[in-house]
Amino acid sequence: METSRLENGMPCQKELVNGGRQQEDHAAAAAKQVRFSPSAGGEPSPDREHEQASEVQRQIGPQLKLLPLNDQIRELQTIIRDKSTSRGDFVFCADRLIRLVVEEGLNQLPYSECTVTTPTGHKYEGVKFEKGNCGVSIMRSGEAMEQGLRDCCRSIRIGKILIQSDEETQKAKVFYAKFPPDISRRKVLLMYPILSTGNTVIEAVRVLTEHGLQAKHIILLSLFSTPHGARSIVQEFPEITILTTEVHPVAPTHFGQRYFGTD
Repeated sequence: METSRLENGMPCQKELVNGGRQQEDHAAAAAKQVRFSPSAGGEPSPDREHEQASEVQRQIGPQLKLLPLNDQIRELQTIIRDKSTSRGDFVFCADRLIRLVVEEGLNQLPYSECTVTTPTGHKYEGVKFEKGNCGVSIMRSGEAMEQGLRDCCRSIRIGKILIQSDEETQKAKVFYAKFPPDISRRKVLLMYPILSTGNTVIEAVRVLTEHGLQAKHIILLSLFSTPHGARSIVQEFPEITILTTEVHPVAPTHFGQRYFGTD
């Protein structure tokens, strides 16, 4: 996929020249001013939405962790939610957001101090991650996050679990599960990009605990969550850690279809 130029005025687009560049700067400044001002018609502004997400975070407790909001993350969220975004731009922005979540997820894993020798012969006091970590993706949309994890941890083992709704009962049902044989002794990065009701994740965590894994050793990596989804998961498993970029009443449930081109 070509990444030197994207549609919709992406940050990596080639710079405009002369008057066009000046017009773009003025437009960007105006857009930023509007973005952080109260919205017309009583609609909540992004600042207000972030305050609401922070309130949900306080209600749920330290188990829910939000990536610090900045303009870069906000733009990625906006492009992913925009129905007019091309699939190429969607995948590109989704991969960027996934990478940010994965990096912060790795930051939640245990580490130990170590000393290394630099090329100049000096000693450097640093850290290294402890061994025994693995990923588990909830198929199919969770598979979109696998490459982002492998880009950061080349040799990490990744398990899979397939959960679908039963046609008769509409309850989440496990159809397939394959994990490393020693998963009960590992720290697990559970990958599922969209938390809507939370039912799928609850069932996945239940299966993991049935394999001997403690919920406190599970870090759930997601991109978007609803307040209800996050609450449901933490109520069922109070020791789990949830890491996401946004808590919003409306989740972009089209994510999997758009990412894999099945919409």
